[in-house]
Amino acid sequence: MSNARLPSRITAFAIVLLTLTAGGITPAMAAKCGSTGSGFSAWLADFKVEAQRRGISRKTINRSFKGVGYDRRVIRRDRSQRSFKLSFNTFYKRRVGSYLMKRARSRLKRHQRLLNRIEKRFGVPREILIAIWGLETNFGRDGSGKYYIIQSIATLSYDCRRSSFFKRHLHAALRIVQRGDMSPKQMRGGWAGEIGQVQFLPASYDKYAVDYDGNGRRDLRSSVPDILASTANYLRAHGWKRGRSWDRGTANYRVIKEWNRAEVYARTISVMAKQLR
Repeated sequence: MSNARLPSRITAFAIVLLTLTAGGITPAMAAKCGSTGSGFSAWLADFKVEAQRRGISRKTINRSFKGVGYDRRVIRRDRSQRSFKLSFNTFYKRRVGSYLMKRARSRLKRHQRLLNRIEKRFGVPREILIAIWGLETNFGRDGSGKYYIIQSIATLSYDCRRSSFFKRHLHAALRIVQRGDMSPKQMRGGWAGEIGQVQFLPASYDKYAVDYDGNGRRDLRSSVPDILASTANYLRAHGWKRGRSWDRGTANYRVIKEWNRAEVYARTISVMAKQLR
């Protein structure tokens, strides 16, 4: 804790306040969260101040939040999740069929050299990577671009149900834009902020995405090397053990559950990968 006297603290705060106001961003006495859209504008104004204090430029803030409003569609989707309540057999049958397995085996063959390099570097088996890629978006075919990610996550950050969880993703989304990995226009994905062909949430993208093709950008929308290497990097960072089993009850199975904590989904990844092997 600082030993500065109270008047000095007040003076320092006044300087910060004047600087932010001069920059066109006025701090708002906004609620920490809300259950309707009525307080969203005040909350967003307050968040912009916080983002700028954390190093996000005014240019990035203005570009990213242009036209952003409270999205009721996102709230409705958040309240209506049911698929993970299915039994494993039902879920697996719905998600993994002969068509997906055929495409998965085709990807294993097509990207054999790339997968060899990634497995050697990160220690994550190719079957796990291909299973995740297939299950998340059918190898990019089903990736949703319906929602503007920053608007979706801003809505969920303001909503009281999981405000703190999504707020860190909103900060991460701004860092992704500021770094140049994606423009605001490219930030389109799932209703909960999922990005690209393996559906990284922004904080995971920010922390674990890899520029494996060496073009200077971490591209999980269209670069297969970046997509697969980033998935492997995420799993390794969460404790994947090279050369070990991923059956239920193992350390590697627990890592799969770090990818998706729904038991039915984690088990589906594990079983699909085993069938591919």
